[in-house]
Amino acid sequence: MKVPYIPADAPFNGDQRAWLSGFLAGLHSRLAIDGDGNSAVATAPQQQASSPLHILYGTQTGNAEGVAMDAAAAARAAGMQPVVEALDDIDMARFATMKRVIVVVSTYGEGEMPDNAQLFWEALSADSAPRLETMNFGVLALGDTGYDGFCQAGKLIDTRLEQLGAHRMANRLDCDVDYEDAASAWVDETLPVAAAIDGGAAEPAAPAEATALPAREKSQWNRKSPYPSTLAVNRLLSGTRSAKEIRHFEFDLGDSGLAYEAGDALGVMPVNNTALVSAILERLGADADAAVAGLARPLGQELTTSFEISTPSRELIAEIERRAGHEELSHILRHGDKEALESWLWGKDSLDLLQLLPERAMSAADFVGLLKPLQHRAYSISSSPLAAEGRVHLTIASVRYTTNGRDHGGVCSTYLADRSEGDNAGIFVSQNKAFRVPSDDAAPVIMVGPGTGIAPFRAFLQERHARGATGRNWLFFGDQHRADDFIYEEELAAMSSAGLLTRLDLAFSRDQQEKIYVQTRMRENGKALYAWLEEGGHFYVCGDATRMARDVDQALHDIIAVHGGRSADAASAYVNELKRQKRYVRDVY
Repeated sequence: MKVPYIPADAPFNGDQRAWLSGFLAGLHSRLAIDGDGNSAVATAPQQQASSPLHILYGTQTGNAEGVAMDAAAAARAAGMQPVVEALDDIDMARFATMKRVIVVVSTYGEGEMPDNAQLFWEALSADSAPRLETMNFGVLALGDTGYDGFCQAGKLIDTRLEQLGAHRMANRLDCDVDYEDAASAWVDETLPVAAAIDGGAAEPAAPAEATALPAREKSQWNRKSPYPSTLAVNRLLSGTRSAKEIRHFEFDLGDSGLAYEAGDALGVMPVNNTALVSAILERLGADADAAVAGLARPLGQELTTSFEISTPSRELIAEIERRAGHEELSHILRHGDKEALESWLWGKDSLDLLQLLPERAMSAADFVGLLKPLQHRAYSISSSPLAAEGRVHLTIASVRYTTNGRDHGGVCSTYLADRSEGDNAGIFVSQNKAFRVPSDDAAPVIMVGPGTGIAPFRAFLQERHARGATGRNWLFFGDQHRADDFIYEEELAAMSSAGLLTRLDLAFSRDQQEKIYVQTRMRENGKALYAWLEEGGHFYVCGDATRMARDVDQALHDIIAVHGGRSADAASAYVNELKRQKRYVRDVY
């Protein structure tokens, strides 16, 4: 009797191969092949092939995907058969057949689903969603307590699965920005429970549908241990009359072994502004070298490198309100007016809040106990490794403003802007596999990236040039004034002259009386844009999520409706299909 096997050249990846191997092994144990090639039931005891462990993720920046891949690696080490997929790759019919499911999902913006989970959520929350009595699930939610709707995406999915009859094999875990250890512990506790569940004989998932992902290679450099890179270039891009300060940075990767792809983000570990640290110490009446209970280093060092002192935490806001008796702040918090609170907090840092109290009214120990850890900032990489050998580029707008009689600045943007070439900065790569140049070099590409949103598309263009891609490239770029805000103008002109950049549409909003934005240019060229989509084009957006990305999305829907002769519902269906095909993806913030 021959043992069934999967040929080495079979078109399956690691997770699919593992699942199918397990299935075939179980099938082999149940069947005996007689001499005439006919199947007969084996006399040995039957063994059922266990169902795979489906690990499904929804992510905006790649963190949830990374956790899902780590969970899959742990499951494989435990002898299980994990299959990792993005939530939007799952249709409800197939979802209803899954016996063991772990969902890892981040929350985007103010309590929203990430882009690659939105279609899944719409189907799951619909009245037509199937019953899930045979499913066992656990939800691992990633979020940030600094935002409203903390872990809301995970909470919604967790509740809906229970409503549909699925059985919890683990309580939902809501993780804050320091999620790694908590997530790992939750996975370690959940996997034995999942392994003990008898999934019974399972039908093999169609390989074309179950796009299982290989285990990721982990770098030694991460958020907790960034690589001390040398800042090789710090160059001002914007003109002298620009309202913005946009800079081009290049970091030397040295012998770090750091690898990245066009579309990834670079995490940068900032250091707090020393003037702000000194002012806070003065307000607290504390010395920089003071020892504070619970802190490993002197207070000044900890405030400089360990705590978020620019953006006030919710805990600090609440405590200041309790002590200060500030009528306006108390009224806002009492009524839970989110918009009013955001407006009141705009431009304020922790020192601004401390100044609502008398000097030395709060102890240093109380103050640091109300702070959140200082977090890295992630920026879209603006280079391709094929064009910037040994370096990684960023394009960043420095945030500087004056309010309450003091100069304020963005934590990381000004930290980098004020570094000299030759200084060190801690960096690491954050993979974003959902935001990639098309694998089909002949595919048309449409990119919408105003301001610093051009960053990943500079990388895309470099990548396509280095790969010799034949597909057409169309960029929509804009800002306030052409004379001072047209960053990378010479590079883009050279790309256009060389034929790499097939089309370049510019929108400088304040160079004329009527404001013109990238979505304006999209509508003006709607017929051609729709034609590119019909020819297999990929549509990318990068930049501001609150206004620009929403306006661009609406323009895209309108263009498809007008030039495709579709109703609003049909245009939405067309856009959703683009998303399913990974031909409409966004890197928005």
